Amino acid sequence: MNFWQWFYPGLHFKRWLLLAIVGIIIASAGVSILVQSEILGLFEFKLKTIVLQSLGYGGKTVGGIGLLFLGLAIIFYSFKRAVKVFLNAAFPEHTNNRMKNVYHRQYLRRGPRVVAIGGGTGLSVLLRGLKEYTSNITAIVSVADDGGSSGIIRGQFGILPPGDLRNCLVALADTEPAMEMLFNYRFGDGNDFAGHNLGNLLITALADSVGNFQTAIHEISKVLAIHGKVIPSTLDDIVLAAELRDGSMVRGETNISKSSKPIKKVFTIPNSCKPVPEAIEAILEADAIVLGPGSLYTSVIPNLLVPGLVEAITKSKALKVYVCNVMTQPGETESYKASDHLKALYRHTVPGLVDYIIVNNQKVAEEHLQRYSLVGSQPVDIDKEKLSKMKIKLISAPLIDEENLIHHNSTKVARQIIQLILDKRIIKPFPNIIDHYILTEKLKKGEENNDFFYPN
Repeated sequence: MNFWQWFYPGLHFKRWLLLAIVGIIIASAGVSILVQSEILGLFEFKLKTIVLQSLGYGGKTVGGIGLLFLGLAIIFYSFKRAVKVFLNAAFPEHTNNRMKNVYHRQYLRRGPRVVAIGGGTGLSVLLRGLKEYTSNITAIVSVADDGGSSGIIRGQFGILPPGDLRNCLVALADTEPAMEMLFNYRFGDGNDFAGHNLGNLLITALADSVGNFQTAIHEISKVLAIHGKVIPSTLDDIVLAAELRDGSMVRGETNISKSSKPIKKVFTIPNSCKPVPEAIEAILEADAIVLGPGSLYTSVIPNLLVPGLVEAITKSKALKVYVCNVMTQPGETESYKASDHLKALYRHTVPGLVDYIIVNNQKVAEEHLQRYSLVGSQPVDIDKEKLSKMKIKLISAPLIDEENLIHHNSTKVARQIIQLILDKRIIKPFPNIIDHYILTEKLKKGEENNDFFYPN
């Protein structure tokens, strides 16, 4: 669009340009009265004369200041409306959404600092909910995976397994649906890529190109425009192993999950791996640290076996929360109650590591119970008396999503965590009291969709 086309009928650009000119004349008349000199000429002179005749010479200062501020207000208003005309003409379909997205992202940057520790699908479910309330999220992810596409890539390329990290990156992404579908695409049978996930291959290719796995994750984070950070708990190549209650040993995360014998403890080989410094910094600066949900022994605890992480958690002044799984997991937590999950967590770390445990109290449909019982899985029982003796604060709420498999509803879990931060930290995470009010209203509304709450 050339310059003269902005004056075509229907664009409403001319009216705001003319109004801006009027504002300039009024402002210049005010300045002319104050400094007692002519600036623009005839129109300014007539306006100045009218003001002086009305107020008298003694009121020239008041009149001059009044005209100046009136003129500036008109200029500002007309400029604002002209910019809106330009944006509507240049981006007719996207202007409103873009402005909302800018506000949304600016607001989220002032949200609470939450560190989520885990792996597998459980952590990604939590992250999808948290990103609607804050972009100050750090996901610390286990790198002990040795199954599926991640396991093959780990063996062939000698890099950390990218699968769980990819899930978290996609969960925190602010991208078009096509990009998310692309990163989650899995090749079918009949070719050399069978079973591989495209996102895993992209991370592998980038890590090979830049020569650094952590740099590759940072670059992918930029591509996906994620809300927060995704960090591996360690950059060392570790193998997860388990000692079972009968004294036998199992090596490898996949084999541990398949074991039919109760687990006594898990450990890493080697046990001298180093934590990622960013992870330690995030923990120490957090407003809340969330463990789980996810496989207790193969997703959550492996992170806590990295030297330095538990020490940082105990040192941190953040709220510490454990999100207990909805269902027991065959091979890991069969017949476990809520207190058993907590005991296993403490056995591998330190007693009293967390302040709160969040559990589901929503009844599971009978049809789902029957299907899960066939594989030896059942809802985790809330044994309140034992939890009380462990001096843990219990938060019990309806948290599940039963559309397909029984798992946590990301919005419901995130709401519990954010509400807890508000209750215990009040204004601290939000430097602006208006931000605190907006978030409180969003929680009260209990929105189940991804629409963001905008103040009037």
